[in-house]
Amino acid sequence: MTDLSDQAYCTTFNLLNDMKDAVGKELGLSPWEIVTQEKINTFGVLTHDEQWIHMDVEKAKKDSPYKTPVAHGFFVLSLASHFSHSAFKVLDIGMGLNYGLDKVRFMNATPVDSKLRGRVFLMEFDEIQGGAKYKLKIIFEIEGVEKPACVAEFIAMVFRK
Repeated sequence: MTDLSDQAYCTTFNLLNDMKDAVGKELGLSPWEIVTQEKINTFGVLTHDEQWIHMDVEKAKKDSPYKTPVAHGFFVLSLASHFSHSAFKVLDIGMGLNYGLDKVRFMNATPVDSKLRGRVFLMEFDEIQGGAKYKLKIIFEIEGVEKPACVAEFIAMVFRK
């Protein structure tokens, strides 16, 4: 990617308002997460999305352009909260909620047994009564691959303790 840090790290903010100074900056980089066939299968069963490209190892070996199963795009996207939690902390937050997504681009397949991580940036920060609404940009990187699996803008609302 770029010459940004390659080691996982987490930014900690003592106060929610301290985030204002981080708009436009990288907040953190999650540790690698291995995308196993078991995780792919569990996601497929829970979401009723049991397509062969994701879950049938033998058919994928034969018919997939990747020659192996690949993770569902929405499985990758479902890791947004996990990666965000690994990338930054705000100590005076009492409650947070996923407010939605602004933009999502699925750019690359994530083959089974790939390592995936999230590089998290703060794009916007707006104070609201009792807390804040902010937008994160998360780049879902695949180890050893230049083009990410996904780039998403994730919106959250948080409230102070």
